Amino acid sequence: MSELCALFGGTFDPVHYGHLHPAEALAHQVGLKTVTLMPNNVPPHRPQPEASAAQRLAMLQCAISDRPLFDIDTRELQRTTPSWTVTTLASLRQERGGQQPLAFIIGQDSLLSLHQWHHWQELLSLCHLLVCKRPGYAAEMASPALQQWLEQHQTQDIAALHQTPAGHIWLADTPLYDISATEIRQRRHRGQSCSELLPAAVIDYIDRHNLYLNPPAAGAGK
Repeated sequence: MSELCALFGGTFDPVHYGHLHPAEALAHQVGLKTVTLMPNNVPPHRPQPEASAAQRLAMLQCAISDRPLFDIDTRELQRTTPSWTVTTLASLRQERGGQQPLAFIIGQDSLLSLHQWHHWQELLSLCHLLVCKRPGYAAEMASPALQQWLEQHQTQDIAALHQTPAGHIWLADTPLYDISATEIRQRRHRGQSCSELLPAAVIDYIDRHNLYLNPPAAGAGK
């Protein structure tokens, strides 16, 4: 059986330490050799990003240039329709076979709203879920039935993640970073520094391309 592959999706508008540091801690905890960042083009649950797909990809490349843990998968950037996670995972499962251990990294906020995702019940047939802590979110699911679902699939056995292709949920003890891309964009709109929130190479790219200088027009991405 191949080693556990982990995917981390998002808009990354822009990528920041709240993405990178928890993923690095998670990788250390569960023994990941690679975390594949998967930026999307048309996010299904939020407005369009302010930065273009090409700009967000370039910022990811800047961010991971000295972080060998990470690589990038661009398949979702090539779609003009909403990027449903279950569809992406199904295509990866088809490519890599039924026995490849596959994991998808999400935050606690996404776990709590997972029941609102497209065909969410199919996710654990395709992958494991690795859940990073997020500040300010509840520890339990929204209903007893959802909490029971979580407890049925939760594991504390790292080996199970590596030895089975899918089906487990790992609640990681990752550090809390109260950073959001929204906060970074708002700081930029106000002309404030973001130096402690994201890598210097990303800030340099943002500055050189004059990104996030003005608030988006009504109806544009937030």
